[in-house]
This record gives sequence, C-alpha cells and structure tokens, in this order.
Amino acid sequence: MLKDKYFKAFAAYASCNMVLAIAASALCAYIAPAAAGSGIPEVKAYLNGVDAYSILAPSTLFVKIFGSIFGVAGGFVVGKEGPMVHTGACIASLLGQGGSRKYRLTWRWLRYFKNDRDRRDLITCGAAAGVAAAFRAPVGGVLFALEEAASWWRSALLWRTFFTTAVVAVVLRGFIEFCQSGKCGLFGKGGLIMFDVNSSRATYDTPDLLAVILLGVLGGIFGSLYNYFVDKVLRTYSIINEKGPVFKVMLVMAMSLLTSCCSYGLPWLSRCLPCPIVEDQCPTEGRSGNYKNFQCPPGHYNDLASLFLNTNDDAIRNLLSPGTKEFHISTLLVFFAAIFCLGIITYGIAIPSGLFIPVILAGASYGRLVGTFLGSLSNLDAGLFALLGAASFLGGTMRMTVSLCVILLELTNDLLMLPLVMLVLLISKTVADSFNKGVYDQIVKMKGLPYLEAHAEPYMRHLVASQVVSGPLVSFSGVEKVGNILHSLKLTRHNGFPVIDEPPFSDSPELCGLVLRSHLLVLLKGKKFTKLKVLTGLDIMRRFKAQDFAKAGSGKGIKLEDLDITEEEMDMYVDLHPITNTSPYTVVETTSLAKAAVLFRELGLRHMCVVPKTAGRPPIVGILTRHDFMPEHILGTLPRYTLPQVGLLACKHEFNFLPPLYYNEVIIIDICSLIFTIFGFSIFG
Repeated sequence: MLKDKYFKAFAAYASCNMVLAIAASALCAYIAPAAAGSGIPEVKAYLNGVDAYSILAPSTLFVKIFGSIFGVAGGFVVGKEGPMVHTGACIASLLGQGGSRKYRLTWRWLRYFKNDRDRRDLITCGAAAGVAAAFRAPVGGVLFALEEAASWWRSALLWRTFFTTAVVAVVLRGFIEFCQSGKCGLFGKGGLIMFDVNSSRATYDTPDLLAVILLGVLGGIFGSLYNYFVDKVLRTYSIINEKGPVFKVMLVMAMSLLTSCCSYGLPWLSRCLPCPIVEDQCPTEGRSGNYKNFQCPPGHYNDLASLFLNTNDDAIRNLLSPGTKEFHISTLLVFFAAIFCLGIITYGIAIPSGLFIPVILAGASYGRLVGTFLGSLSNLDAGLFALLGAASFLGGTMRMTVSLCVILLELTNDLLMLPLVMLVLLISKTVADSFNKGVYDQIVKMKGLPYLEAHAEPYMRHLVASQVVSGPLVSFSGVEKVGNILHSLKLTRHNGFPVIDEPPFSDSPELCGLVLRSHLLVLLKGKKFTKLKVLTGLDIMRRFKAQDFAKAGSGKGIKLEDLDITEEEMDMYVDLHPITNTSPYTVVETTSLAKAAVLFRELGLRHMCVVPKTAGRPPIVGILTRHDFMPEHILGTLPRYTLPQVGLLACKHEFNFLPPLYYNEVIIIDICSLIFTIFGFSIFG
C-alpha cells in the first residue's frame, strides 16, 4: 500500500485471510464438526438436559480455541465471545467427568463431580467464566448464565458462578498488568474497561428519550430481520455442509474471498478526511489505530478503512468514541449494510463464530448514524447514540435484558447511561418478540434439539399424558433372563426401562421402578448371573461399587459391543432390583399434558412413568421423555390436531379456550405499561 501497489496488497491480504480460513475450516470439518458456530445454543441445550454428541468433548475444546483464533484473525465478521462461552463449558465438562482417559488427562479427586447435578453446575460456571473473560464483565457473566444459559438455578449456584467470574477477573487483571509493556501483542488494550466512554456527559431531555425510543424500535426491527435471515442462511448452508467436509472448506474459502473483497474494496468508496488535531497518531502506523491512511495522501485518513481494516475492538472503540471523531454519513451507511450482510452469511460456515461482535458493530454504526442525523437537536453525544444502538440491536437479536445491560455497562464504564440502556433494551426486545424468537432459540430449534421451555404450550392443556406416550413399551421383570435384556438393548435405543415385579416376588404385578440402559450394561459386563430365577441382590451389591454406575464421560461408557455373553449365559437370570430406581416420578394417565410438562422440566427429569388410573390393568401405561413433549411428536401421534405455529392466537382458533377479547386486552396492557414506563423516564429525565 505504501508503494501504491494496490493489487499486490490485495493479493497479500486475501491470501493471508484464505490461509487462516482454510486452517479454521479444516479443523472444524475434519476433527470436530461440533465446534462450528457460536456454541451458546449447544451449551444452553445441554443445561436444559440435552446431551448432544461431542458438543463438550476434548477435541471440540481444542478446535474451538484454535479455530476461533484463526477465524477472527482471518478477517471474518465474527466474534470470539460465543466460542469463549463454549470453551469455558468444555473445560468445565472435562473437569466434571474426571478428565479424559483417552488423552491421559485424569485426576482421581475429580470423581466426586461425576454426577449430573455437579457437572451441570460446573458447566454453568464455565459458561459464566467465558462471558466474564470475553467482555471482562464478571457480574455480566453471572447474569448471562442466569438469564440465558441455565434452565435450573439454585442459590448455591449463584455464589459459585460469582466466585468463578471473580477468579476470572483477578487472572485477567494479572495478565493485563504483565502485558502492558507490549509483550502480548494487542492483548489487554483498554484494561479491564474495554470501551471506556465515561468521558462523554450523559445529559438528556424529553426529545432525547424520543430518539432513544426510535433506536429501540429500529433495534427490534433490525434484530428480527437479522434472526430471520440467519435462520434462512443456516438452512441453506446445512444442505451444502451435508455433502461432506470438502464442501464445508470450499464454502469457507468462498466466504473468505468475499469478506476480503468487501473489507478491502469498500474503503475505496470513501473520501479522504484531513487528520484532526488529536493526541493520537494520524495517520496510524502499524496494525492497530484509529486513523488508517489506506490510499490517502499524507496528513489524511480513510474513515471507512479505519473501521474495516482494524481489529474488532478498535472498530468498536472508533464507533463509540466522542463526537470529536467524525464519520461521514455514507461511511456509516456502507459499514452498517456490509456488517449486517456479512454477519448473516458468515454465521453458519464451518468455523467457530460468535454473534456478539457483528451485532455490536452493526448496532453501533446505525446508532451513530442516528446521532449524526440529530446533531445539535440532541444533548447526547454521537458516541452515546452508538452505545444505545448497539444495545438495541443486541436486545433485538438475542432477547436478553438484564445481563446485556450489565455487560454493556461493564464494557463502557458509564453508569449514567443505565436508564437509557434499560429502556432501549426493553423496547427492542418487545418489538422483536412480536415477529420471531431470539437467535439462539431459533438455532436450537433448527438443530432439532428437544429444548423444553419454562412454560407449557397452551394446546397441551387439552391433552392428557396417555395420549402422547410412544410405544411399544419394553419392560423387564425384577429377575430377568439375560437373553431378553440383551435382545431388548439391541432392538431399541431406549435409555430407561420399567421394572415390574411379578409372582412369586409379589402378590400381583406391580411397578418396582426404573432401570437405566447404562446401568444394565455395567451389570451385564459384571456377569453376576444365576441359573435359577432367584434374588441375588446382596451378592451384586458386594460385587459392584457405587462409582461403577457413575455417569461416564464422553466415549468412556460401556457399549453393547463390549459385552461378551455366551450362549449358555443367555439362558441365565440376573437380579435387577439392586440397580433399579424404586422411586421414579410418576403421573396418572389422565394428568394434563401441560402439568406433566411443567413437572418434567422443573424437576429436571429424563423419564416420567405414566401409571393407570384404575386397578386390574398392567402397572404402567408408558414412559414420557422430553421428545414426547415436542410438537413434532404430538403431531405424529395425533394427526387430527393442527398445532399452532404463531403462539396463543392460533391456539384460540384451534381450541377456542380463551375469551375473544383476551388477546386485545393483553396487547393493550403491554402498550399501556410501555407508555407509562416511557412517561416515567421522561419525568425523571
């Protein structure tokens, strides 16, 4: 560039980006496909009870770290924040399962965490640590885990996540102090406050509040559009990615070339601006700075190049900087359109990619654009408008409120902006919720993960538990033949089986409890069989220890192929009573499906037994799992029902269970409450 060899400069720039992109995509495509994307939807689903294959495996952790480094360095419009949440969860999972025997990283003392609740708590702490490390926002990390990640929350978990994020803050501070001399490249720039805008005075009047409301509405509309297009692009990419790893890498290469063309070509549309009289060096020399010279003559800078050809953090600092830093209106329009589109088409390719940074960049650009248009009509600085724009776009895409508010305040160190940030987040979320769901909820649904919402769907009130249980039911006797168990394990993929006691072990058939597939495999591996159908519980309890039945880590558990059962042993018997959960959660077959769904989620169950209402029938009707509460399953079981696709309004037309004016009243109440909120802020303002 300094020698005016612009085509060679583009070739060097695009080639470096391409090499880094190929490295990131090759890691994702060939080693750990689960590492692609943000990782937050997968962590959210895991904490809801969905243990998808290899989402927290050590290989996923390795690829997530290095793939994220290559992806961000390769110039893609992606962030590192989402991958850091996934990285923290992977590290917590590795600790929770006692290390990795495959990679010879095991610690005996970690076996105390080998249960579902402790592992879930550790992964929640890991997700909070990832947010705290990415944004240097310890309190925001705790609130993120509470609001977005965790499905179950306990008071003990609050102080554990708080302690985790406090340690993160201390360690970060130590590394930042160590790296102040420039030993660590660009790490630590800005200290613990990444984007300090405290120098701008936040004084506002009623006209400013109207501008803030406008930003909130724009954020809700743009956020819902962003989510809509991300969903469509992900569905298109899934067709390409299904063709194999080679196509994944080729798609990443195409996106890398397109991104390089945009980030190098679009600054040519911007005119050169004379350097202002500031303390910073202008034009900037080196890789980081606020005034990029690009093709401009000495003493001038290219404001669009200062946004495109810069680190993500520096680009955000430029947009959030006070009004003394000038950006042309066309520059902000071009940058917003480019980041909006590139962020949509980049998310979903086979690299670790976060959504926070693209959303913050796009929101800050249109926020600053609104501030530039208003100019002297508003008391708020253009940089503060950029902050409010970023908040509105974040609220419109991710639909979080409290955690985003605290994260933004910790990022910018401007507590005076708290009322405005709260207002703009609430408005943007309210507007966007009227169009579609949050981006992470959409991705969870698109991936087919059976995520259980906190509330039951309205149509479930008109169904009972016995209507949706899937069959045929496979059950075992209290003392069962080995061959029958092995045959059932081979023919089904069920993870839980009811155990029924029959004469002579009981007066009549009765439900003894529930036994898990993993426990059956451990029992069959131990081969404590008898030739007669007798109780041998004491011998089995002496043979096994409690930790033998602890939940195994990824890839560690006993598989069906590991069993070596002879023909003679197939005709022998094994007592299932010692490994049976004799107090399973049960509901009567006439229980409302809505009530069963709430119980299932609040108790964090994997299986729920459905028992008959009347005597003289088999002791169990069926077993409910989380898949039985999914709309797709209910549609398949009860094809005469047409499940609503647009929420309560469709349910009213289908089942007619609410009064006609109910929906209008809800809308009026929402609007009135919003108006009262705005009016209250106006008075205090």
